Amino acid sequence: MALVEGKLYHSISEVSAHFNVATSLLRYWESEFSTINPKRNAKGTRFYTAHDIEEISRIYLLVKEKGYTLQGAKDKIKSDKNNVNKNVELIEKLQNIRSFLTKLKQEL
Repeated sequence: MALVEGKLYHSISEVSAHFNVATSLLRYWESEFSTINPKRNAKGTRFYTAHDIEEISRIYLLVKEKGYTLQGAKDKIKSDKNNVNKNVELIEKLQNIRSFLTKLKQEL
């Protein structure tokens, strides 16, 4: 499931489906990384902004794809955030290309 561009807030279920992780993992990362700070309504329901999703993308790249520990991911983001951002952007571009090529293949 892709996140809808232009949408200001995304539910925890939308974000967890996008990254293919459990909602409990997102809540845990929220407690470990102070940079993830979703808005909450009166009932306590989380709503993630684009900034929160960018932070989750960085963490996901380091922890799930590169095998960093949580502490290692914190240290890497703190020391080399620009390089991590470039890697996240590159992965997103490659995923968009893959999606485009898959659609093109289906149309042929």
